[in-house]
Amino acid sequence: MSSIRSPIIGVAALLLLVAAACGNDGSSDESSTTTSESATTTTQDSGGVDATAIPLGDGKISEAPRRGSLWSCMTDAMGGGAAVDGPWIHGDTWNMEEKVEVPGDVEWPQAMFTISVEDEERVLTGNGLPRDATTGVFPIPGDSEAYEYDRNPNSIGEYDLEYRLPASPTLADEPSCAPGMVGVATSGVVLFNAFDALLRDAVAHEVQDHCDGHPQESSVYHYHGLSACFDDPGTGHSALFAYALDGFGIYGTRGENGEELSNADLDECHGHVHEITWDDETVELYHYHATIEFPYTVGCFRGTAVEGQPPGGGAAGGAPQSGPPG
Repeated sequence: MSSIRSPIIGVAALLLLVAAACGNDGSSDESSTTTSESATTTTQDSGGVDATAIPLGDGKISEAPRRGSLWSCMTDAMGGGAAVDGPWIHGDTWNMEEKVEVPGDVEWPQAMFTISVEDEERVLTGNGLPRDATTGVFPIPGDSEAYEYDRNPNSIGEYDLEYRLPASPTLADEPSCAPGMVGVATSGVVLFNAFDALLRDAVAHEVQDHCDGHPQESSVYHYHGLSACFDDPGTGHSALFAYALDGFGIYGTRGENGEELSNADLDECHGHVHEITWDDETVELYHYHATIEFPYTVGCFRGTAVEGQPPGGGAAGGAPQSGPPG
């Protein structure tokens, strides 16, 4: 592995991301907000997986690499997350086409994000706000349908983001567990693993906005899976969605020849090896894929990851609730 330095995010690093969520300190004063209700997200089936009956990821935590599970560095549930199951959850499956979303269309003109290569490092810098995308209204409006199931009281705030990843990542001798934060999307938004703070399937249980994001207690806006606002046109191999903290790329749902992928097509860490375009060159390189199947992005790390935690040591899982749904 190339020389790796810990990411610089302007706050003291913690060894683990997920902690019990409490309060918020973000600000959205510079945003322009529309509070209209958004439409329910619909997604096509992927890799033979029925988007109306996706297997729920609850309980799919492992202590070693295992296909279809998340090898989480954190193994203790610490509270937070959606208060009740939404009607899109049906026993051990959930229906992506029935899930509600947080309303609103908030613009972030002050969003900043750059990607550069310096010597052997890929340097990601920004302020944590989504570039070229809008968000929902947070805290979740009390008069919205989303509020019936998830009372996320947190605001979206900006912060100093800088990560230095290996520009030419290599496979580690052994895979390693995934911490709460697993990568940074090309939109400038950080990517958390697939669990909420209760070690449940965050993509299924928590209510996100139209871009599949929401903030945690430190006002860090983040994804738990592939964003619906990720631009992935065409019929060939998917575009690059994010950089994992071990330096390898996380691509969209399509693999070689444009086929939609499922867990069965990927290894225990949710990746595989074949020729891809990497820094404008065609190389044979390991990479991860996002799918609509748990663990959605990274199930464990195949390379050596830098530390990754949001400012203030906030929760990588669910948001606190302001009270039981009425």
